[in-house]
Amino acid sequence: MDVLDALLHDALVTTAAIALPILGIAALVGTAVAVVQAATQVQEQTLTLLPKVIAVGVVAAFCGKLAMQLLANLFDRALEMIPALTSVQ
Repeated sequence: MDVLDALLHDALVTTAAIALPILGIAALVGTAVAVVQAATQVQEQTLTLLPKVIAVGVVAAFCGKLAMQLLANLFDRALEMIPALTSVQ
């Protein structure tokens, strides 16, 4: 069970490392847009969505290679752990 716990821990850490930069940028852009909307009293729905979509797309484009490397490392570790997971004890 220790091997399975380690694999699940690695999967959760990898997921967090991939998702947190994108979620953080989306939150920051959303907050900035909300402040601008509150200051100008313009409540247009398009103004809230478009900057977030663009920011998330840019971050995903720049962090895509790193995310794929993290996922490949996780896949390699999972393949290495298969004998330990399938052994009968």
